[in-house]
Amino acid sequence: MTYVIAQPCVDIKDRACVEECPVDCIYEGNRMLYIHPEECVDCGACEPVCPVEAIFYEDDVPAEQKQYYDVNVQFFDGIGSPGGASKLGVIDKDHPVVEALPPQGE
Repeated sequence: MTYVIAQPCVDIKDRACVEECPVDCIYEGNRMLYIHPEECVDCGACEPVCPVEAIFYEDDVPAEQKQYYDVNVQFFDGIGSPGGASKLGVIDKDHPVVEALPPQGE
């Protein structure tokens, strides 16, 4: 099981969740943050600090945001499990679903 970052994070990237994550499993793409499903330890520290309420336990993702489970998983295709986001910095890509969205929050 894992936590999932959903659409409210797109173009916001507050990063409060990154500061709270004890295992460094929240990676930054160009337009949003992604939780690595194999590195997440399900501690839940990230969820309450998200100011836009974009983080959900995978079983609690709202129906209209369900695709973001796959978005988080598939973002890591080709990247694998680097073992920590801080050593990578911003990854110059996003999932195609995120790339296709119009600018958010404007």
